[in-house]
Amino acid sequence: MFAWHEDRSGVFRAVTDRSSGVSTGAYAGLNLGGHVGDDPEAVSRNRAALTEALGRPVAYMDQCHGAGVAVIDGVPQVAPTCDALVTDSPDLALAVLVADCVPVLLAGDGVVAAVHAGRPGLVAGVVPAAIAAMRGLGGDTIDAVVGPSVCGRCYEVPEAMRSDVADVVPVAATVSWSGTPAVDVAAGVVTQLREAGVTVRWVPGCTRERPDLYSYRRDANTGRFAGVVARSRL
Repeated sequence: MFAWHEDRSGVFRAVTDRSSGVSTGAYAGLNLGGHVGDDPEAVSRNRAALTEALGRPVAYMDQCHGAGVAVIDGVPQVAPTCDALVTDSPDLALAVLVADCVPVLLAGDGVVAAVHAGRPGLVAGVVPAAIAAMRGLGGDTIDAVVGPSVCGRCYEVPEAMRSDVADVVPVAATVSWSGTPAVDVAAGVVTQLREAGVTVRWVPGCTRERPDLYSYRRDANTGRFAGVVARSRL
């Protein structure tokens, strides 16, 4: 179920993989995405398995590639349309769903956040917005785990698109394996985190190069894996 996980300094963080799930076909494995064309019953069973593994309810977002942040204290009846969830509840896990975008798992002073940072979110500033929301709840000393995403060598884009990103985060501009314009979203995210005074750890791995993770750039019609974060049980 987990490609990576840790329980450290009062915070549990994990990245799921494709094993242990009931989805089939293009979504084979633990697909947690509810809007990608998979059988809704399979997605429901996969999400229930993750909830059981975590031992607490899991809140998801209706992700929209923006910079919106929702501060919650329980699982909303309707998933909020945003790209970052923040909570200080000890009884709730937060999930970010990805298939190439960057999952960012933040924690500090009893506050946790899950952030979906794709190329548009990087430019819009979803990471700084989530940090600001955490600090508004008293999360002053924050550390981040940046999960696997598509690497810059595998994320070829038009030159104009690379320039738009570079105008905001210059370090994200790069080249692909074949020397064409590309964007390294994770490098941009790490830079934004460090500029905000956040300690960063980076879980290695390119989604397009790892068959145990879902990748839209590789497969187009595919599922979503999750980054999850929660305060540890005392």
